[in-house]
This record gives sequence, C-alpha cells and structure tokens, in this order.
Amino acid sequence: MQQRRSTSTKSGETVKPLGTAIIGCGSISGVHLKAIAGLELAELKAVVDINESLAQKAAAEYGCDYYTDYKEMLKREDIQVVHICTGHYLHAPMTVDALRAGKHVLTEKPMAENKASAMTMLQAAQEHPEVQLGVIFQNRYNPSSVRMRQAVDSGEFGKLQCMKGIVTWFRGPGYYETEWKGKWATEGGGVLINQAIHTLDLLQWLGGEMTSVKGTISNDSLEGVIEVEDSAHAFIQFKNGVRAVFYATNAYGKSAPIEVELVFEQATLSLRGDTLYLQQDDQVTVLAEPVKNDLGEKAYWGMSHQYQIRDFYEHVLEGKHFWIDGPEGYKGFSLVMDIYESSRTGQKIVYE
Repeated sequence: MQQRRSTSTKSGETVKPLGTAIIGCGSISGVHLKAIAGLELAELKAVVDINESLAQKAAAEYGCDYYTDYKEMLKREDIQVVHICTGHYLHAPMTVDALRAGKHVLTEKPMAENKASAMTMLQAAQEHPEVQLGVIFQNRYNPSSVRMRQAVDSGEFGKLQCMKGIVTWFRGPGYYETEWKGKWATEGGGVLINQAIHTLDLLQWLGGEMTSVKGTISNDSLEGVIEVEDSAHAFIQFKNGVRAVFYATNAYGKSAPIEVELVFEQATLSLRGDTLYLQQDDQVTVLAEPVKNDLGEKAYWGMSHQYQIRDFYEHVLEGKHFWIDGPEGYKGFSLVMDIYESSRTGQKIVYE
C-alpha cells in the first residue's frame, strides 16, 4: 500500500495520517474500507475478523495486515483509530478495550445490544478523555437531513408542529442466517435497533428534548424464525409541544424508500428516500437531492458514511471534540430501548 507521509485538515494544518484498523469484515465493513481508502487523513494498517478467510480477503484487497484476535491488534502503537463493524453484542467490549488501549473509536450503530452494555462504553470514554468515541449515524450528514435541521433551527417556515417517520422494508429468513441476528441477547432487537434506528435518531435530533414515548412491537411475518420484532410503532412527545408518529416494518414486500415528514406552521417538508420536497402555497419544490457514491451495497443514502468518517478524523487530528460522541449517539439508541420497554410493560415512558 502506498505510504501517506502527510496531508492537510480542513483548517489547513499539515498532519500525519492516522493509522487505522477495522474490526469486523462483514458487509458493512466494505463501506468503511472504501471510505478509508479514499481518505488522505487515514492509513489502513490492519483488519480483524475471527473468520480468517474474511480477514485475509480484506487484507489482500486493501494491502494491510490482518488479525483474528483484535486484542493483538490493539497492541500496535502505529494504530490510533479503530472502527467497530461487528455484531451488536461485541460493540461494547471491543470499544471499551480499544479506549483503554488508547485508541480513538468509531463504532457502527447501535452502540450496543442493551443499555447496560452501552453505559460501559460511556464510562470508558469518560475515564479516557485523551481519546474519542464516535458513533455512526451517517444519515445526519445527508443533504436532506442538514436542510431539515436548518429549517427547524431557523424558524423560516414557522414553528415545527408534528413529524412522522415511516420505514417499510423487507427482510426474509435468509437475512437472519448470521448467528447473532434475530436474537435478543446478541442483536438486541429487530427492525428498530437494526434498520429503523436511523429514522428514530433523525426524529429525536430534529424534535429536541422528549417528554415521553409509547410504543408497541410485534413479529408479524417471521414467527419461528426470529425471537425479535419485525414491526413496531411509536408515539413520541417533545418538550416544545411537537408530536411524532413512527412506524417501521421488515414485513413489507420490498424495501421502499424511507419517508419522513415535518409539518411547520407555514409549510411541510417531505422526505422520500433522500430527496426532500417543500410543499408551500400549493406548490412543490425540491430542496435537497441525494449524492451518488460507489461505497457499496450498504450505502443506502448518499455518501454520508464517507462524510461522517472524514469528519471524525478531522476532529481527532485538529484536537476538537467530535459532535456525535457517546452521549449523543446514546440518544437514538436509548429511544429504541425505551420503545422496547414500553411495549413490554404496556406503559408510556416518561422523561424527567
């Protein structure tokens, strides 16, 4: 692999690229690997997977070392950043070990498989302020998401009144052949924690501080195949008076474009896929469109993985605190967990 001796950050400062390792060589790792290969701020040093053939294949393709034991990789002083692309139940222990080893960590969503595991990550990050913990919520970087947040913050269309988020996708039995998926202990849930967490995160990011959530989950199409839910709905209330309704399922006949709607006093913003429409005065105009990319099968929405990964490295190299850190990444994850709890108890979850 070609050596990168120095490069410049957004601020113009000349810096040495950060040595990088990726743990987990499954499908989502391809997005990270391609993003790192095109990022002058990083130099891929190693990949890790307990499946040696997967690790060997990735290492050969990207010209780096490989390991089957991530703890051996963590001993390397030339690796400063670790990406976690493993099963949900492995995110927390691997993140904690990496932080303790003095590595910056960028972990895929969700943070963990339950709140207790996620809290160990937050605690480790607090105990090691010299390194950073970032959580992947790449859809916040979509042009459509940025424009929606701008509309909320600026008040250009008046106050936000209500929102809805709809995810209608398909996942058949074959999707759950991976041993950790479809189980509470290892995946932590189903459609909510795996697919719809991005849309829930956008709703809470746009709506602000929540006052309550009430939700229900069910397994409508995969009984006997998975323990977890394939469908869910929720009603969310916010401190500013905004209310949101949410529905997600993996039981649809195909994976349709995600829909998000924001109703303001003077206009409505409607997102379908990653195209954002403005409906105002009986006219419809396009406010934002998706950006094309070649990051692979998991790049459903634009180039946003690439944007978030670059942003994380720029923050680390410039010594600035990354904005989607542990506590920020915990918000969308915690909302998922609270919907599960609400469904289990039949009660509304009320926030202090």
